[in-house]
Amino acid sequence: MNDAWIFPDWPAPSRVHAAVTTRHGPGISQAPFERFNLGLRSGDDEQAVRSNRSALRQSLDLPADPRWLRQVHGTVAAELGPLPSREEPEADAAVSRVPGTVLAILTADCLPVLFCADDGNTIGAAHAGWRGLAAGVLEQTIEQMQRPACKLMAWMGPCIGATSYEVGDEVRKTFIEQNAAASDAFVATRPGHWQCDLAVLAKQRLTAAGITRIHGGGFDTRTDERFYSYRGEGARSGRFASLIWLAQS
Repeated sequence: MNDAWIFPDWPAPSRVHAAVTTRHGPGISQAPFERFNLGLRSGDDEQAVRSNRSALRQSLDLPADPRWLRQVHGTVAAELGPLPSREEPEADAAVSRVPGTVLAILTADCLPVLFCADDGNTIGAAHAGWRGLAAGVLEQTIEQMQRPACKLMAWMGPCIGATSYEVGDEVRKTFIEQNAAASDAFVATRPGHWQCDLAVLAKQRLTAAGITRIHGGGFDTRTDERFYSYRGEGARSGRFASLIWLAQS
């Protein structure tokens, strides 16, 4: 690993490849997006972002352009193939069974979760902020993969850490009404506010869905200067990508 890339450490089948970008990749975006912003809707220059996306494919020797999504904090999990177009379906997760299809999730504090099946024939990726988690985006992704949960594994990518993420009572209430054990993910700070651990919430939901092999975690995008952070940088924060694909035979 170097400052430009993170490669998940998980026991995925050999034909499953995955990578996470950082702001230090081979990009040309100018401040405040410096330098490897991959998000088209963050206010950055469009041509710079498209140049960065081209550099991404070349640097990682990807088999195709990533299938970017129009993420809306929902639960739709799209099934995708490697279409040679700029179409971006409105979805917050994707699955594929087609070798050479590169799934991509953009984040800047929300939690990216990558999935693969033991047989190496199915992959998935999800964008899980608190709204998506509460609404069931991880469960929808698992369902769309059409494999028994016991045959799947997950890797949790970089997201905002609990000590950096303060939320209001309404967020805590939303999760605890669904599962009382979610209280373990919240620590009181000031009246009506709580530190929220997205990774703990995600792990609880993955486990409840039947996935017990859960890897990754341990990041904090707010304090780690390798990553873009919406909470740290505001509306003009860039986006980094979590990617997963099946090697072509």
